[in-house]
Amino acid sequence: MLPEIAKLGHIALITPDFKKSLWFFSEVLGLEVTEVVDGTHYLRAWGDFEHHTMSLKQGEKSKVDHIGWRTKRPEDVEKYAELLAEAGADVKWIEAGQEAGQGRAIRFKLPSEHPFEIYYEMEKTQPDQDRKSVLKNQTYKAWRKGASPRRIDHVNLATSQNPAVIHKWLIDNLGFKMREYIDLGNAGVMAGWLSVTPLVHDIAVVSEPNAETPNRLHHLAYWFDNAQDILRAADILSEEGLKFVGPGKHGASQAIYLYVKDPGSGHRVKLFSNGYLIFEPDWEPIRWTVEDLDVGMTYWGQDAVAGNQDSTEA
Repeated sequence: MLPEIAKLGHIALITPDFKKSLWFFSEVLGLEVTEVVDGTHYLRAWGDFEHHTMSLKQGEKSKVDHIGWRTKRPEDVEKYAELLAEAGADVKWIEAGQEAGQGRAIRFKLPSEHPFEIYYEMEKTQPDQDRKSVLKNQTYKAWRKGASPRRIDHVNLATSQNPAVIHKWLIDNLGFKMREYIDLGNAGVMAGWLSVTPLVHDIAVVSEPNAETPNRLHHLAYWFDNAQDILRAADILSEEGLKFVGPGKHGASQAIYLYVKDPGSGHRVKLFSNGYLIFEPDWEPIRWTVEDLDVGMTYWGQDAVAGNQDSTEA
């Protein structure tokens, strides 16, 4: 049996202004701190069950330390280590406990040099009593602070390489399925949205031809239950004097969006809602062309492309 990725687990961020980043993610966005170990803060949203879906650490410059993916079975980690090594990846083992709450894992890089981690074992740490929800199927109290997203949703990677090559690598080596993509004809594929779950995308890879490095983070996204939550988040961001792009709606994915940057690191965060789910086993990827690119990227609202040109290192 081939190994399988179950879902996006977490993203580990490095920030040059830790105090400002922690304020943004914890107080403004509203993520809860699960644990602090050796200066690294581990956070999650009120509906996230695992120990963390984000970690924050002080560093000289903004970058992504790694993006973590959970497998469907414990033995899948070892199987991926073997298959990825055969595919030419430099696979390194991370021992249990090296990352707080997490069991043994592997780390490697995509051909675009984006750093990935694959794991299975992760604690489902219970919150302290004053933050714990009375609902047995929910981790924290909802709306306790900040914009208050429910859960992590996806990551969007940018690269100066041909994104179609990275799409194929993700499909061939990690089992992702292409859901939607932008085909510019002779100019090649501009972007692709892929998933291993019923989500329209757990990951996207987009072209950024003039990027300083091939491994860029365009954004990470947290999920909100509905469009009204996004409007509420816009009020909260405006009260704090933070500029943002949106709200608007994508044609591709049909998602309601708002983009804002962490003022401490410059990492872009997408506040994400609506969209659709895919359950069809014979799904045919949706192809967007240059003729319908405007609708695909911005169905309505503030232009999602014009305000989101730059990225941070991954």
